[in-house]
Amino acid sequence: MTDQSRNDIPQRREHPDPHEALNPVPAILLAMIALLLAWAVHYLYTAQPATDPALGDRRSVEILAALPAKAADGGQIFSANCAACHQAAGTGIPQVFPPLAGSEWVTGKEPALIQILLHGVAGSIEVGGVTYNGAMPAFGDKFDDAEIAALLSYIRGEWGNQAEPVTPESVQAQRAATADRTAPWNGGAELVQLK
Repeated sequence: MTDQSRNDIPQRREHPDPHEALNPVPAILLAMIALLLAWAVHYLYTAQPATDPALGDRRSVEILAALPAKAADGGQIFSANCAACHQAAGTGIPQVFPPLAGSEWVTGKEPALIQILLHGVAGSIEVGGVTYNGAMPAFGDKFDDAEIAALLSYIRGEWGNQAEPVTPESVQAQRAATADRTAPWNGGAELVQLK
């Protein structure tokens, strides 16, 4: 066997490199793509993208202005923002978050309760003879006067609490009285003057 024939043997055993033949894209796939493009062009043409986006449901500003304003739901606001700490039954978490059921802060004079919600509390506060040392966030920048009034009215009338509802006007007056306040109340010692 010659050197040349020894070198040809391994090459004859290998298969040739694969390559794509003249296999066209299936006609059904091309038809589906064409239909999709035709539908997209038709949709964009009939969607009228030049209309005013503020009137997406085709109602005029006059019709929208005539709709009655939906009243704030204190129970829904409580469930979404307060129940995690104060619990759904208003019992709080012992030694961590104070209860709202039977709390003198909830059923007492409303200015203190409104201020707690508007500006929050940081530090120790006594509720039901137990001292809690934590922080309550401020909700004054999150809720408007009607929403705060609805939330406070809800907790003042739930879980056995029997206090008068809070009006949006009371919240507005308290907000105006402490408009320059930027820090939370320093516990119950500072809030007791409002109680």
